[in-house]
Amino acid sequence: MLKLMLVEDGKTLWEIPLQVRHWNMTSLRHEFNEIENEMKRFEGLFNALANKGRMRMMQTFFKHFDRSMAFTELMNELEMNPKIVSESTKRLRRIGLIEKDNDGKYRPTRRGEAQFLMMSVAMRRMLEILDEI
Repeated sequence: MLKLMLVEDGKTLWEIPLQVRHWNMTSLRHEFNEIENEMKRFEGLFNALANKGRMRMMQTFFKHFDRSMAFTELMNELEMNPKIVSESTKRLRRIGLIEKDNDGKYRPTRRGEAQFLMMSVAMRRMLEILDEI
């Protein structure tokens, strides 16, 4: 059985099977209820990452993981015009995926790192599973 797990220091914080048939129905109903309660957060995250430019921006932060990046660096690395980079950084900052430091450079927040990585891995695996159906 395939599971999505969140583990910190060897301790499992959360896990869920990636195939619905392995879920218990009570847990499944609970998950759907929680989705309704968290819809605004889901919508913000999905909308932010539903844009190819913003996805590429988050990937760029991971490619240059050890340092923050200035606006001009992002613009040059992504080969995007300033308006799109500006709108993208504002949107990613608004939902907490990235932050701007005192030097005016951008970097992912700790929460942003976790959300982006988890979403990327989970979505890739879900697409693979859907292709197999």
